[in-house]
Amino acid sequence: MATRRSAGGHWTVKRTILAALMALLCLAILYELWLFCMVVWYAHRNPASSSVMREQLAELREDNPRAQLKFTWADYGQISSNLKRAVIGAEDSNFLEHDGIEWEAMRKAWEYNQKQAEEGRAKMRGGSTITQQLAKNLFLSGSRTYLRKGQELILTFMIEWVMTKQRILELYLNVAEWGVGIFGAEAASQHYFNVSAARLSPTQAARLAAMLPNPRYYDKHRGTTYLNSRTGILQRRIPQAEIP
Repeated sequence: MATRRSAGGHWTVKRTILAALMALLCLAILYELWLFCMVVWYAHRNPASSSVMREQLAELREDNPRAQLKFTWADYGQISSNLKRAVIGAEDSNFLEHDGIEWEAMRKAWEYNQKQAEEGRAKMRGGSTITQQLAKNLFLSGSRTYLRKGQELILTFMIEWVMTKQRILELYLNVAEWGVGIFGAEAASQHYFNVSAARLSPTQAARLAAMLPNPRYYDKHRGTTYLNSRTGILQRRIPQAEIP
């Protein structure tokens, strides 16, 4: 009798665990469906903010409750082709050819980061395409976990499937971070050069593109040797870069 009760109790535990796993699976599927709906929405509607914007605003308001971000939407045609070309040259030279992910670049970045970690160095390499960066900026956080990276890849496939390359670049240029509380090409152009995004010169565009890997640092350190050198390199790349 005791054996039957033990077996029955064991089966009840297994059923409970199975039910819990099924519930988690259903929630995960619903979450992915919600994200897909948001991707479809942003394919046609402009976002008022992004996940990274909200995250940074919360950080700024810890010190200043009245802090605000600088962000003004600019349509694709209102952004200088110089900036479009400079950003592609800096961040994703194969933007028009790939399906959202550069697997070889990701592998090299992973191997480099592993070596850096083993040697106790903090400098890391991204290896992310413009589409991956858009997925992260628009929907996710800046955390570096495997779970977050996996979700980023799923979103990247969604974005590439639903959106045109032009829309992807338009969104990226509008939600990219360009300094402390500075988001988007229009706000960055006004902040650094007092001109609209449509009037950026090749040199100005190249400098903004050079800042993208570490915008908060370069916002406060605008005359570093690396930034000046990188600006010159990207300016020379502008005529060759292809844009949608």
